[in-house]
Amino acid sequence: MRIITGEFRGRRLYTPNNRMIRPTTDKVKEAIFSMIADKLYDAVVIDLFSGTGNLGLEALSRGAKRCYFGDNSRESISLIKQNINYCKTEEKSVLYTGDYQKILKKINEKADVIFLDPPYEMGLMLDCIKSISELGLLTEDGIIVAEHGMREILPKTIGSFEKMKEKRYGSVMVTIYVEILANI
Repeated sequence: MRIITGEFRGRRLYTPNNRMIRPTTDKVKEAIFSMIADKLYDAVVIDLFSGTGNLGLEALSRGAKRCYFGDNSRESISLIKQNINYCKTEEKSVLYTGDYQKILKKINEKADVIFLDPPYEMGLMLDCIKSISELGLLTEDGIIVAEHGMREILPKTIGSFEKMKEKRYGSVMVTIYVEILANI
């Protein structure tokens, strides 16, 4: 697992020792970032269910100004810290430990891009997106990038968001949500 492009291009990130943490593959990550490239410069990013911090660090490498990382796994928090230090992004990174609902309530600014990659098929995605909607955490023209298993079908609308795009990459789906008002 590596940073694909930008300031930290080619850096190999620390990875988990077990299969409990499921980092986004380079193929899927490359596809995601080609879809959202125009949203990253000077952006505020949230990488929730961060795992290794792979997506948030790629966003920082490509010009995001700040990233909020969050996870509740001790191993993930350790990996994220190592990877933030390795990429020397401490000043642009905020790391929260705990349940996603508590983490979302701690973030005091709106995000331009929110990455969601919860454990597949545990019902966390819908609740997480609803929480983001209720807390008003996304900028008016911001996007939510939801990575999920292909058997987890996400609805057209969730809270104040609607599905803009959905792509399949093997057994992984990437769904992009935007504010409903943003399309009017």
